[in-house]
Amino acid sequence: AYKRFSELLPKEERENARSARVPKSQILTLPELRANPFQHRICRVFSTSDDGDDSMSFEDFLDMLSVFSDSATSEIKSHYAFRIFDFDDDGTLDRKDLEKLVNCLTGQGEESRLSNAEMEQLIQNILEESDIDKDGTINLSEFQHVVSRSPDF
Repeated sequence: AYKRFSELLPKEERENARSARVPKSQILTLPELRANPFQHRICRVFSTSDDGDDSMSFEDFLDMLSVFSDSATSEIKSHYAFRIFDFDDDGTLDRKDLEKLVNCLTGQGEESRLSNAEMEQLIQNILEESDIDKDGTINLSEFQHVVSRSPDF
């Protein structure tokens, strides 16, 4: 992990990799993230940057790798998935978050975009399945409950 992290830095910064921050643009060159529709949200969630530039320290990078490793528990994976899907960082998945989530998964192209009616029906179905307290949003425990019934998660 340290070798991969340091290779993302310019050569002159590699010997100080423990204290360096890798820019988001370099993190996004990783093959695991390059084609991920949530690549920007992943950087945002795992970055501890005070500048809001989504750069990563080595500790941030390790956290990201550990969550995506096969040995991470489903509780940890679902916690971070929830944070990644919570686009407005308000602690719930509301209709706007769900719409962005669906758009990320289906692509933004004209041929793959859902119609307004299809999007509304899909969001309604998601909420009916997941919104246990019927408040119109999905909180972390509701999300984890749904995920627990999905062995492929």
